[in-house]
Amino acid sequence: MKRLVLICALVLLCSACYPKNQHATQDTLSQKNKATALLESIETGNPTPVSYINPEKYIQHNLMVKDGLAGFGELLKQLPEGSAKVNVVRAFQDEKYVFTHTEYDIFGPKIGFDIFKFENGKIVEHWDNLQVAAGPSPNGHSMIDGATVITDRALTDENKALVCSFVQDILRDGKMERLTSYFDDDNYIQHNPNIGDGLSGLGKALEAMSKAGIVMKYDRIHTVLGEGNFVLTVSEGSFAGKPTAFYDLFRVENGKIAEHWDVIETIAAPHDRKNNNGKF
Repeated sequence: MKRLVLICALVLLCSACYPKNQHATQDTLSQKNKATALLESIETGNPTPVSYINPEKYIQHNLMVKDGLAGFGELLKQLPEGSAKVNVVRAFQDEKYVFTHTEYDIFGPKIGFDIFKFENGKIVEHWDNLQVAAGPSPNGHSMIDGATVITDRALTDENKALVCSFVQDILRDGKMERLTSYFDDDNYIQHNPNIGDGLSGLGKALEAMSKAGIVMKYDRIHTVLGEGNFVLTVSEGSFAGKPTAFYDLFRVENGKIAEHWDVIETIAAPHDRKNNNGKF
């Protein structure tokens, strides 16, 4: 029943049937709160957060979902009643963008990053990356545990530049001689389920991948977003020969990378896509 109510709300919005002043109080909410509420509504069925989306301009970059509000509504219809679980673990804002780190149970347990673009207080565009939940890591970390407190907001730009340089130098260009300059010795917490903590854990993982003939390649950084000590990069490349989207979240401490989470998703082939907006 909750999902039916939410779907009905979507239909009303798509038909432009809401009075302009019906959700006037929504403007008192932050962009971060709006994005979080929208994600949580997938589980709760609360129809109000749907009004945070611009019904006349909603561009969808999840390639498995049709464009616009109609696509969002169609996705909800596919979910078995009461099956969806949504736990937003982290939420950040970088000017007109909000990005979240979320634990899902939608057609099975998944970990995801979502990015929402706002214009005039409304969500107008959405990107995401999803991966089947796995782990724990060799050191016992899950894909979503760890630090959540945002600090050093005054250092946002500096931290974004540091992380961007790391992804360019190490992950894209393979300049491994610069690796140690980005870390405080071996003090580095890793949440990738296949990699241990520290530079030593990273080295072992890369060696194992090389022996197995698995190549991970970053070709292009599309987006760098941050709030304080947290920075998210969105990159395009390949993993094991398949076109891949890499979403990497870093926590910076004292000018060094201290913690890392990621979600890796194979990019759907053109004939499998339900919209033509592109992954990035």
